[in-house]
Amino acid sequence: MSEPRSRFAPAPLLLGEHLAAGQQVVKKGPLSEAELRDTPLTRALKRALGAAPGALPLALPEELWGEALAGPARDFLQRPGKDFRARLVALCWALGGGEAEELPDELPLLVEILHAGSLIVDDVQDDSAARRGAPALHRVCGVPLAINTGNWMYFWAFDLLGRARLGAATRLAIYRRLSRTLMRCHEGQALDLTVRVGELEQPLVPRVVASITRLKTGSLMGFCGYVGARAASAREGLVRSVARCCRDVGVGLQMLDDLGGITSRARADKGLEDLRHRRSTWPWAWLAEVADPGTFADAQRRLCLADDERDLRSVAELLRERVEALGRRRVADHLGGALARLGAAVGGAPAVVELAREIEQLKQSYG
Repeated sequence: MSEPRSRFAPAPLLLGEHLAAGQQVVKKGPLSEAELRDTPLTRALKRALGAAPGALPLALPEELWGEALAGPARDFLQRPGKDFRARLVALCWALGGGEAEELPDELPLLVEILHAGSLIVDDVQDDSAARRGAPALHRVCGVPLAINTGNWMYFWAFDLLGRARLGAATRLAIYRRLSRTLMRCHEGQALDLTVRVGELEQPLVPRVVASITRLKTGSLMGFCGYVGARAASAREGLVRSVARCCRDVGVGLQMLDDLGGITSRARADKGLEDLRHRRSTWPWAWLAEVADPGTFADAQRRLCLADDERDLRSVAELLRERVEALGRRRVADHLGGALARLGAAVGGAPAVVELAREIEQLKQSYG
């Protein structure tokens, strides 16, 4: 079984570059033409929006498409991200027995495009200020155009899947999984947008947080594993094991993301945004597990009464003091367990070692 050689470049180098770029100061306003980066995603966008003959149904001036779709989409896709989902597809292709040079280009791209579309829409729903080192897309081009751009990316992913060199049965199976994944992600987002942690009964909080995470983050990560292994024609049992491991990795990384929001100075804005929206996050789930009812109710009351950033920072500090150590143990156990189960399913494959290395680098980036 060969080591995956992702078209997104060697993992350690690219991940380090992206993490460094992702920590830059947010630039005010859209990026200039000189600042736009050439990436696998922007090259795919160029092909989708006119580089290929007949890609668009009408021969209109380029500037019209630039303002309507190409400009907003390129603005977002060229921003530095981790590209972890794309490399995860490549790793799972290798785990499924696929040769690196035979991995269809479209498969790693389509999962990153799905993720990009979800981020654009999520930022609109949260009215987020920034994403990936620049203003959130709806702050650059307006809410209606940002929503349209994000939704277009969902359909673009389907189109890319249709263009990939796959057998008919494999393509149909991945189409079905893609549709189900989008449904699950939207179900998780529905809960995330409506459930307020300050209003939940304490025993329900861990279940709500786990459900949101498994639906929102876990579903898309599980899809990465399914795409890679299924496209490589792995046996069904192995496809299920790989997809399950990737789903569990996604849950663990969301734990890290939520924990970093209250422990990392560089990620404090994300944590404050979660608190401002009264989101059900993993620190609240862990607090619900260990706090007595009076202490938990007091934390909920403080959150509900918080009306400025100082109050929110005080709640963040309370959570950090009570659950940081527990959270780090839970994250380590969760991710370690997912990798151990994958190793048991596939043996000592090089791709498992590479995945473990990727996860270690991601853990450092979350603070």
